[in-house]
Amino acid sequence: MGSVHRLALAALFLLIGGDVMAFDIEAHRGGRALLPENTLASFANALSLGVDTLELDIGVTRDGVIVVSHERGLNHDLAQGPDGKYVASPGTPFVRLTLEEVKQFDVGQIRPGSRYAAQFPDQRAVPQTRIPTLKEVIDLVRKSGDRQVRLNIETKIDPGHPQESPGPDRFVELLLDLLRAEEFESRVMVQSFDWRTLQLVQRLAAGMPTVYLTVQSGSAPTVSLDGATAWTAGFNPAEHGQSLPRTIKAAGGAIWSPYLGDVTPALISESHALGLQVVVWTVNKPADMARMIELGVDGIISDRPDLLRQVAASKGIALPKGSPVTP
Repeated sequence: MGSVHRLALAALFLLIGGDVMAFDIEAHRGGRALLPENTLASFANALSLGVDTLELDIGVTRDGVIVVSHERGLNHDLAQGPDGKYVASPGTPFVRLTLEEVKQFDVGQIRPGSRYAAQFPDQRAVPQTRIPTLKEVIDLVRKSGDRQVRLNIETKIDPGHPQESPGPDRFVELLLDLLRAEEFESRVMVQSFDWRTLQLVQRLAAGMPTVYLTVQSGSAPTVSLDGATAWTAGFNPAEHGQSLPRTIKAAGGAIWSPYLGDVTPALISESHALGLQVVVWTVNKPADMARMIELGVDGIISDRPDLLRQVAASKGIALPKGSPVTP
């Protein structure tokens, strides 16, 4: 990495790690309540609305191309084959498909009658929408002319299902190679529930902010205060006063991104005292947005960036300008 790139990354780290960063409005999967998730259509809509960050997820195809998808493979509630039929569950992992094969599927409409469709009844369908590559998303950002918006990129890797993605080393290598080739490193944060990838990013791209995702409550927690889990790369909260913020600080993280239901005022205060930013996921109700802002979080990831903008403005937060663009 050249000296100019190192300086740019260092500057971004200071922006995110210090007090000068403005409140971070993040469009979750591009704003999936509005348009099909993780598609050029949803990202173009978010850019046009005006957000600080496009939040997205990535996987890797058999031929080593980074594609944008929340699942590690084809989603049976989203992906329609050339015959117009939705794929059967579970969908084929991307590591078993080439990019050419992935591009055959239409992800522009949620399966009618599904629980997912009921969750987002107002999402506007965009037929014939393809799964984008990460490079195509970067190209779209450049096309928009927005020189400020960042990408918050989640590595979709599950230590319990190693056969469904590249290993952490290969995954991070492919991501960093692309970002460097595109000269886009200074506008990226990398997030993951699997902290192994974050440790690799910190070692291989010093200065690129890492976002430590966690969930404690619910049916599928990734962290425990009583010990290390398969997700935490050997870091044990029990060795850090049973504190997730202290554990993440010890791991070298810049940002803690907890599940909405796990956030407390005390944890926010503790994080800030340690120099950690707190960006909470996924917040879709205006009342919850207002409550999180009042508690002092540094950013919110939301499926409704339009509503988040309204609530943020009502709290006196300066809004990012929109950069109208079409896919």
